[in-house]
Formats: sequence, C-alpha cells, structure tokens
Amino acid sequence: MLFNFAIEYAFRRVLLNQNDLKLNGKQQLLVNADDVNIVGGSVHTVEKNTEALLVGSKEIAPGVNADKTKYMVMFRDQNAGRSRNTKTDKSSCERVEELKYLGTALTNQNSIQEEIKSRLNSGNACNHSVHNLLSSNLLSKNLKIQIYRNVILPGVLYGFEAWSLTLGEERRLRVFENRVLRRIFGPKRNEVKGEWRKLHNEELSDLYSSPNIVWSSNREE
Repeated sequence: MLFNFAIEYAFRRVLLNQNDLKLNGKQQLLVNADDVNIVGGSVHTVEKNTEALLVGSKEIAPGVNADKTKYMVMFRDQNAGRSRNTKTDKSSCERVEELKYLGTALTNQNSIQEEIKSRLNSGNACNHSVHNLLSSNLLSKNLKIQIYRNVILPGVLYGFEAWSLTLGEERRLRVFENRVLRRIFGPKRNEVKGEWRKLHNEELSDLYSSPNIVWSSNREE
C-alpha cells in the first residue's frame, strides 16, 4: 500500500496537455506496478510528461532508470525523427522500433507478427517441457487435452484480445496446434497394410472436438 501511495503521488505530478492524445476522452498514462507507459500525440508531449514524472518520483524514490526507459514513435512516415533520441532530466532515452510492455511485443507499425512469433516460441518451449506427459501411454487422451488447453494454450494466446490475424498468421497457429495434437493422439495404423501414418488435419479436428486455436483467438469474451 505504501508503494501504491508513493507512485500515485508521483503520477499526480504529471501535467497532461489538453491537446494530448486521448482515448475514450482521457489522456493516457498506463500503469502496472512500476511499469509505466506514457502515451502522447508528439515526442514533445511525452518528454514533458516524463519530466513531470521524474520530478514527482525523485521526491519519494531514487527516480526512473534511464537505461530501462525506451520510447517508440508511431507515424505514417516511419522515417520521421528516426535518428533522434529523446532527453529527459539530462538522460537520453533510446528510440526503438519495438518493445515489450507487460509481456506483449509492440512495434512502431502496430504489427502483431513479432508478437505471434514470440507467443509461438513460448508455446513450443512449454510443449517441449511436457513432451513426456503428452507422449505417455499412462495418461488418457482427455487428460492430455486438458494439459494442452490449461498449460500450453494460455501462453500462446496471451493478449489475443488485441490480435487482428491475417490468413498467414492463422495458418501458423493451426500448424502449431496440429503439431501438439499429433503428439497427443499419436499415429494411425492401417489395419490392412499394417503401416503407421500421421493423422490428417481433418482427423485431428474430429478427434479434438473442441474449438480450434484460431476460433479461440477470435472469439468475443
């Protein structure tokens, strides 16, 4: 509670301009614990509000870590001010083309391709960590599906509410899911030839009998 009181005091020192960028009629100061995101309609506005935050925070704490502070510009003209670093309180803040905020990858072109890539990497790592469980003959198929839906899938779909998927990105998600489902259900044996083969996508869909990963990422809460 003491931390919340202190950080709230610092935030109240941020004097937001009337012409600042607004969403839903409000100026934007996005805060989660000590992760702060200042949104402004111009670099000058962001600098001014950052300076105000620095002044407020110095009265109660050592201040803002300039090395961890980055800023990103989202313009139609991506070359605008490309080489410029912004300065606050005699410290230079690096301009970047992408950054992570609360675990989500943000880019200056508002593209989610890097975020999808990051989510799939996390999903692959999680899938690898439970490889033995999904391949075990001791666990039922239903239990393995529950492991997938409750352990692997949430990491892949983190932040999906803000996604707007292209057909290519939908395909990447389906390929990932089918790879996991093939491990869960295993191969299929041809009773006549006695040969084993991988299950087709349609067969996986029938066996899974749950909303696929693309439907889940597009559903409305």
